[in-house]
Amino acid sequence: MFKEFCNANNQPVNVDQLITVGVSLQKVYETNKTEANQIFSNQDKDGNYFDYVIIQESTAIALSEVDKYKANVKMLVEKIHKNSPGVAIYIYQGISPLSYTDSNFITTHTKLRKNAISIMSFIKNAGLLKIGDAVKDAYDGKNGYKYLVENKDNLRYGKHTLHLINDGGFLQANLLYATIFGKKPMIPKKLLLIRGNGYYDSMRKQEVNEAISNPEALQEIAFDNK
Repeated sequence: MFKEFCNANNQPVNVDQLITVGVSLQKVYETNKTEANQIFSNQDKDGNYFDYVIIQESTAIALSEVDKYKANVKMLVEKIHKNSPGVAIYIYQGISPLSYTDSNFITTHTKLRKNAISIMSFIKNAGLLKIGDAVKDAYDGKNGYKYLVENKDNLRYGKHTLHLINDGGFLQANLLYATIFGKKPMIPKKLLLIRGNGYYDSMRKQEVNEAISNPEALQEIAFDNK
């Protein structure tokens, strides 16, 4: 969705991704080692192959294993800095894995935030991608946003692990755009969005005003957390 925003706002970007869902950064690297090493070896004439990098550790490690979190991030940053010494690196502030109504939601949110800030502090030219704060603000009803639609959470869904769905993904893409470019994106009329709640549900182009419950409020929340 972030790239859709960039295209719609005449902000051309090339996006490289290394993703293995639900595992540590170390495992992501090991699983995608050939592709990763190729990406890390790429060069650009301006001296930085990457301009921006988002690093997201698994929630379990980001929450409870700070030493491993730091070691994994350090390992990746060293590889990134070889051909991108001036890159801006953003540490992804994770979302509490618990339901908003769980009594420990705030405790886990606060711990994830604290740990992400501690990781950010030892990296050159680093910032915090405040996804956790933005999602909490949405749950709290900031800017008039209501996360419950017909008594269902419109930000996240999951039987065992909660993941962002349309409203949450829209919030995240807006926040990433605002964090990198320092401004709100123009919202396209249509975006590629899931048709249901499941992680593997099919996606298709849908009207934003029909598939996103309150795009204006979510964009304001995102911009306030940039």
